[in-house]
This record gives sequence, structure tokens and C-alpha cells, in this order.
Amino acid sequence: MKDIKVLGTGCANCKTTLKLIEDAAKENGVEIHLEKVEQLQDIMAYGVMSTPGVVVDGKVVHAGGIPGRDKIAQWLTA
Repeated sequence: MKDIKVLGTGCANCKTTLKLIEDAAKENGVEIHLEKVEQLQDIMAYGVMSTPGVVVDGKVVHAGGIPGRDKIAQWLTA
């Protein structure tokens, strides 16, 4: 199971990123634990200055802007 966190204060891009990851996991049959991190101090603890940020299994894999479907699929299969 992949542990995925979406870092962001609740903007539209953060919500879209969350939905894209949920959809990609379902499409690929990958079991995930998805968490939304909204507290600024928690986001900063990951060193992310631009949201949305994405953390997969403890590693920051994306920051700023909505990630593409191909990129998300890579995270889920890596």
C-alpha cells in the first residue's frame, strides 16, 4: 500500500490533485492511504514552498501545479 499525502491549504489545484490521485489509484487497482495535509507548519516541514505538494511514502515527489496523469501513474507503480 502506498502512503500518499497531498500538501495544500485547500485551493482548487489541491482538491483537483487529490481527486486525480484517487481516480488513478482506482483505475490502476493500487491500494493507497491518501491524506490531505492543510496545516502550513506541516507543509513547511516537508520543505514545500509551492502547493500542491505530493509526498509518496515519505518522499516529496511533486510541488507546485497539478501533476499530470502519467506522472501520478508512475508514483503508483514505482
